[in-house]
Amino acid sequence: MQSANMLLRKIVRSSVLPFAAQHGMKKDLFPLSRTLSISLCLKQDKSCEPSEKLDLDEWKKVMKSGLQEEVSETVSEPEELSSLAAARETLEMWRLAGRAVPDNISEEQLKTFMECPSKSAKKKYLKYLHIRELHKKNDKRKMDEKRERRLEAQDQASNTDETKKNSFLFLPSSTMDKAYLWRAAQSMIFGQPLVFDMSYEKEMSVREVTNTVRQIVMSESCNRRAVDPFHIHFCNLKDDSLYHREFIKNYKEAWGKLLITVTDQCYTEIFPKDKLIYLTADSPKVMKKFDHDKIYIVGSMVDKSIKTGVSLARAKRLGLETAALPLEKYLLWNTGAKNLTLDQMMHILLTLKDTADWRKALEFVPKRKYCAFVNKPVKELKKTLDLINTIRRGKGREEVENQFAKNHPKRYKLK
Repeated sequence: MQSANMLLRKIVRSSVLPFAAQHGMKKDLFPLSRTLSISLCLKQDKSCEPSEKLDLDEWKKVMKSGLQEEVSETVSEPEELSSLAAARETLEMWRLAGRAVPDNISEEQLKTFMECPSKSAKKKYLKYLHIRELHKKNDKRKMDEKRERRLEAQDQASNTDETKKNSFLFLPSSTMDKAYLWRAAQSMIFGQPLVFDMSYEKEMSVREVTNTVRQIVMSESCNRRAVDPFHIHFCNLKDDSLYHREFIKNYKEAWGKLLITVTDQCYTEIFPKDKLIYLTADSPKVMKKFDHDKIYIVGSMVDKSIKTGVSLARAKRLGLETAALPLEKYLLWNTGAKNLTLDQMMHILLTLKDTADWRKALEFVPKRKYCAFVNKPVKELKKTLDLINTIRRGKGREEVENQFAKNHPKRYKLK
């Protein structure tokens, strides 16, 4: 047994250890040789057959195959590391050359960069990483500035004790929404009704119906946030109509929770006719003041082609009173039709209801449609408007300009 151990040690020292020392594996082979010798001793003790010999050739083949696998693994790792280092050097050279290269790049991004098929693809990928890095830095800078401003505001508030001096309370948005809903719920019981007539679907295209519903949604939102909101009625609204589908598309789940009245009945079946007033721009009767006892009707129609007389004809068929806003009385109208959007009508009616001030209410009319508010007699202002239109057309420009300068103040300047 001792001679077998000595023979095994000589073989390991003479053949295997020099090869392992060259590749840095000597420490790993010492415990392996020791276990082999111990196992051989145990086997000889158990068998007690001195004639049995160790198959050294087979053992050498197993050892060499294991060494080759470990050497190949150790060789492949430096090759991969060397390729990554070369890629990093290339990036550094491109950065010194002034190209768009990110400052920080991970190993995964570096491997993706190495896998790019062409040089242009590599440039594009690096430019993408560089732009994304700039966006991240910019976002971080903005967040830091916002944090600094917030801290400064807190410091100033704590130093001057503004919170104690301020008499106003901060209310979160959820509390305000509850207050708005409470007002809308009160308007359904005590509020003045306002009717939207939904019987113009056949007179409009799909795009015009979509615009109409969008304006009504804005009107409902404006009414909900008003101090004294209207009780809105959607009359002549049929189920599964184009109006109905567009409302569901805009409101989604909130459609069934709106604090409004939706019905397919006509407004003449709900309210008495003597209290209804149909607001239309084609009416010959001008509205002088806002009546809190009347029920105003707004035609839910957006017509790009400006179909005149449609709502007026419908009101006459039903035998209803009509009225138009006094735009010419308070505004020096320029050009174009006097039709307003539905949300503008809602703003005007709410302002009239709260203040009864036409000048303040008509501020919601787009300024491109008029020159100025009326501060003179209407006949004189019409002459001014005619002069302005004549000058714009280029007919007798010098004579008209002289006449205009003599008869009118400087505040009515030409545009």
